[in-house]
Amino acid sequence: MQFHHHGYVSGDPRVQPVAGTGIDRPDELPDEVDVLIVGSGPAGMIAAAQLSQFPSVTTRIVERRPGRLAIGQADGIQARSVETFDAFGFAERIIGEAYRITEMAFWKPDPEDPSRIHRAARAVDDPTGISEWPHLIVNQARVLDYFAEFMADAPTRMRPDYGYEFVGLTVAEEGEHPVTVRLVHTAGEQAGAERIVRAKYVLGADGARSRVRESIGCTLAGDQANHAWGVMDVLAVTDFPDIRTKCSIQSEAGNILLIPREGGHLFRMYVDLGEVQEGDDGAVRATTIDQIIARANEILHPYVLDVKNVAWHSVYEVGHRLTDRFDDVLPAQRGSRVPRVFIAGDACHTHSAKAGQGMNVSMQDGFNLGWKLGHVLDGRSPESLLATYSAERQVIAQNLIDFDREWSSLMAAKPEELGDPTELEDFYVRTAEFPAGFMTQYPPSLLIGEATHQELASGFPLGKRFKSPIATRVCDGNPVHLGHHAKADGRWRIYVFADAARAGEPSPVADLAAWLEGDPASPVVVSTPDGADRDAHFDVKVVYQQPHTEVDLNAVPAMFRPRVGPFGLIDQEKVYAADPAADVFEERGIDRGGAIVVVRPDQYVAHVLPLTGVDELAAFFAPILAVRQSAAV
Repeated sequence: MQFHHHGYVSGDPRVQPVAGTGIDRPDELPDEVDVLIVGSGPAGMIAAAQLSQFPSVTTRIVERRPGRLAIGQADGIQARSVETFDAFGFAERIIGEAYRITEMAFWKPDPEDPSRIHRAARAVDDPTGISEWPHLIVNQARVLDYFAEFMADAPTRMRPDYGYEFVGLTVAEEGEHPVTVRLVHTAGEQAGAERIVRAKYVLGADGARSRVRESIGCTLAGDQANHAWGVMDVLAVTDFPDIRTKCSIQSEAGNILLIPREGGHLFRMYVDLGEVQEGDDGAVRATTIDQIIARANEILHPYVLDVKNVAWHSVYEVGHRLTDRFDDVLPAQRGSRVPRVFIAGDACHTHSAKAGQGMNVSMQDGFNLGWKLGHVLDGRSPESLLATYSAERQVIAQNLIDFDREWSSLMAAKPEELGDPTELEDFYVRTAEFPAGFMTQYPPSLLIGEATHQELASGFPLGKRFKSPIATRVCDGNPVHLGHHAKADGRWRIYVFADAARAGEPSPVADLAAWLEGDPASPVVVSTPDGADRDAHFDVKVVYQQPHTEVDLNAVPAMFRPRVGPFGLIDQEKVYAADPAADVFEERGIDRGGAIVVVRPDQYVAHVLPLTGVDELAAFFAPILAVRQSAAV
């Protein structure tokens, strides 16, 4: 973590200097904003947190509740989300308070006495070691707290505006703030009074019953599985031996998904309430907590569950629904107008809770859109960038629903209905990469290059998230995960994996560095505002093939050792070497002739190029970057 480049910092380094719209930020909701986010759930909060890093952008997030969420329904945190939390600076802290899933136990009817359940199998949660980050369980409210802390410490000093309910909006064909939003105060002396806010863009992250979605004419289409589940977070005394292990429990009386919670005692149970009869019309939702507990005891036989305290409970019917678009641009209008209103999270896609996907996919929606809005409003990119949000995320949501439909069906099946007794655990292991969040792969587009040179870095598939490798930082000899150095600061990353030449020798790396630093077509030159640090918008790193002891820092091109801050200090933390114990070139299939790997601000691999591919690199960024700005805010 770097924080002394503007002078000595004696306080909390996570609190960034106030800047731009954060200076004299009004307590009251302004009449005009750049971005208005409706809903402070995971999708809205991560988008707001990302936008809080853009001092020139006025962003406000409104929430109908009078204050912070006390207890949330979502609790599963997949490894991809923890990876994302690291970019926002709180991965290690949330790991410290969370429950970590390392394996899953599968309980089934005992063949010798089917009225009783027994443990039939165990499965490792991450059998292939796909991520260095763990699979966690922690309450959604704590995730929102951490995002709120991040944005409050950001240059813009952002915080949610509680006590506002969205009523409706209209979009004008022209004007600097074309979206007119009607809000109503929900608390305090002004409760019931209407409030009008005008915005350049609006993000609806207001849940499955989204009014923002309705206001742009989108509807959720899909089906009901006609199967109901009771869910409860409880403290209980029980003789069930795996009460602190994630479990799938299948019995003659029904099924349970058991999820231990953070704190060492609390746990969640999804309890099978059976098929919903035709004409039920929601009556199953009146099932009481006592009935859910009784059903759980029937399923757990011969074990007993004595519930002492209920923190939260609910009843829901499994449904799979998706909107056909994630913004207000109709199919016939694509390419002819700019999207002004977006939706994210549950406003776009609904599914079962048992695969732990809702919050995780929703946050990737918000992360995807947040940096794009920031780039457009900060003048870094043209408005055409915003059309990629719906194009990218709608497909991902469809993939999620297809996966969840199969997973929730298996979870609801009776043991005798499965073609193979091990079908459930086999599916769990076989598909582990999908729920972990690592199967997302964006196709070639404005933001993803063609796979012409993929063989140069086969371990970094185009369109997939940048899987962090370990390299040795030359300046201090520390082994470092390259991906952990990439923060949610809105910057593009360019990783230069060097050829066999040493630092200081004539080489393609030296030529590339000179081009990046001084050529008018270089994305670094095109995008960096006058007077800003060279790495203000692009974080460029080099990884040499030699051991770190053989890399002469003073011979490394200046592009990889930029001057930063008012004192022109040299950033020494952008020069790396292959770790002999974990050679990134070997582990990630990087050609020994070298390669350029370009990574988007939301951590997805955008392009792979040869070291000599400067013309291709310039051509890739040409439609993405706006012309150079004047001095940065």
